[in-house]
Amino acid sequence: MGKKLSGKDLIKLGFPKNNSINIALGQINRYQKRKKKAQILMEAKHVLLHPENYKGDAVWGKIAESLVNPVNVKKQQLKSHRAPFHIYGENEIDDQAKYQLYDALKLPISVAGALMPDAHTGYGLPIGGVLATNNAVIPYGVGVDIGCRMCLTMYPIPVSFLKGKRQQLASILANHTKFGMMETHAIKHDHEIFERDEFKTIPLVKRLKDKAYKQLGTSGGGNHFVEFGAVAISDATNEWQLPVGEYLGVLSHSGSRGLGANIAKHYTYLATKQCPLPKHVQHLAWLDMNTHDGQEYWLAMNLAGDYAKACHDDIHKRLSKLLGAKPLVKIENHHNFAWKEIINGNECIVHRKGATPAAKGALGIIPGSMTAPGYLVRGLGNEASLNSASHGAGRLFSRRKCKETFTQSEIKKQLQQHEVTLIGGGIDEAPMAYKNIKKVMANQQELVEVIGTFTPKIVRMNT
Repeated sequence: MGKKLSGKDLIKLGFPKNNSINIALGQINRYQKRKKKAQILMEAKHVLLHPENYKGDAVWGKIAESLVNPVNVKKQQLKSHRAPFHIYGENEIDDQAKYQLYDALKLPISVAGALMPDAHTGYGLPIGGVLATNNAVIPYGVGVDIGCRMCLTMYPIPVSFLKGKRQQLASILANHTKFGMMETHAIKHDHEIFERDEFKTIPLVKRLKDKAYKQLGTSGGGNHFVEFGAVAISDATNEWQLPVGEYLGVLSHSGSRGLGANIAKHYTYLATKQCPLPKHVQHLAWLDMNTHDGQEYWLAMNLAGDYAKACHDDIHKRLSKLLGAKPLVKIENHHNFAWKEIINGNECIVHRKGATPAAKGALGIIPGSMTAPGYLVRGLGNEASLNSASHGAGRLFSRRKCKETFTQSEIKKQLQQHEVTLIGGGIDEAPMAYKNIKKVMANQQELVEVIGTFTPKIVRMNT
């Protein structure tokens, strides 16, 4: 852009002297830097004359909205009473997590909520928090790692492989999985996800495409993992008509990498600008689904969720090839996401931050820790829990507390006792950092039924 565009230029064109000028300058400076000033002014004039034609346009849509139906920015207050809610396993949950849910239930947009038995304190919504809202989406109610998910593949391979071929299986995980913030594929992996319109039409997402290409099939840090383990099917009436018994399984846990993190950051910033809240609940700022930004976040969030799935598909496809076996069964589900669902007869936005969808018949996998079993489950469709269940055992100790409390030799002892081989993994992911998964499962018997277990044996995490 030659000489910098100013508010005066837009007023000369006929823009009203209101916030539409700030919005126009923000969008143009962010997304139209390379265009000539005359070209931008010509396009801006078209938008001014016919804003209705630009609804939903990636760059001009927000400017058109500010001319026709400006977003009403007003200081929001919490209600004095909470929306209805249920807490599962209340005695096992820290007070701070409960208070975070109570605050969220007082938002003017809140319809209902629930807290899962693995819940612990987070930012905005607690981890394990479920919140249904009326026509509004809370970026921090979804979380930073959009579409973080579990994926389990079962193979027609005897479980004895886990002992007999331990060395080979460990080297497959060490050499063919990638973890950490910076570690990416050197070559671009092609996948149909990259053909999606959102990579062309949403300016922020367009800029992240190259990063997403390079990070496809990688797993990030923190509590993300890829594991070989033993799957025990206990329900004879299972969906796949598999004989009751044991199978070799691969379980992975990770999300949408840099793509999701950047989407979360950008739209959280926009939400806090559009929805000023009292300071202690500012993380719960929302985007109205009738606005340009609300619609755009929804598209970007769904793309990030599908990208997270594509990452797991890539990991499992590569491991299947190395195992030389075709999968028998695949079970997968998101747990940092928002869905449009019917609650009390009305369509709501249901946020599950660290909670698994558990509608009637929905299949899921709820992991324990690296030395505790995970559970293959079928949802019971409990409306009081907003059709949700826990996403794991949940943390008992924060990462900082782990580093202060546990030692490497204690972890080593636990791993030896359970015959688990660990590649990578820090003290902050010690098995002792997590709640007792059996207690957590006992507290959600009305939410899910168990159809089998997954016991980790070879675990790969970030080094």
